[in-house]
Amino acid sequence: MFEPLLKYINNYTSTTLSESESELIKSAFTLKKIKRKQYFLQAGDVCRYFGFILKGAMRQYLVDDKGVEHIVHLSIENWWVGDRESWVMLTPSNYYIDAWEDTELLLITRADTLKLVQQIPAFSELLRLLDERNNIATQRRIASSISYTAEKRYIDFINSHPDFLQRFPQHVIASYLGITKETLSRVRKQAMQK
Repeated sequence: MFEPLLKYINNYTSTTLSESESELIKSAFTLKKIKRKQYFLQAGDVCRYFGFILKGAMRQYLVDDKGVEHIVHLSIENWWVGDRESWVMLTPSNYYIDAWEDTELLLITRADTLKLVQQIPAFSELLRLLDERNNIATQRRIASSISYTAEKRYIDFINSHPDFLQRFPQHVIASYLGITKETLSRVRKQAMQK
């Protein structure tokens, strides 16, 4: 059950984990199974765990005053899931995170994460790389949402995340892109004609 996580760490870092480091990592994570539509986190709760997805698909969203869902993250296998602000600051989350498919995750607490950072250089390197990639992705997402056309956002999305098209329905992808289902349908037709 830990092999995907250990492989992930070894693939993203410059050093290979030793056997003792691998055992420390295994002892810091716990397995959690979440059924489709079950919550990992609800708005108002503090995010106590970050999860590494072994199997399944999840979405992170907020609900506006009119009851409309706005999806901010989609995640599948080998992706991390959680509300970083709530996890770091121990403040109530503004987000819901639920399983779009039956999902298996390896969970870690903030305290255990900080211990691993102190004990395992490769884990510290991994977190630095994840932070860098997260910042880059956030900047790109902001730039896309404020300056790209719906068609350009969709094309960038399918080029960056082709697997998501098979895992999430059109209304979820439309919400993630910040457009309506009707606009997505029109944009898809235009993109296919080119």
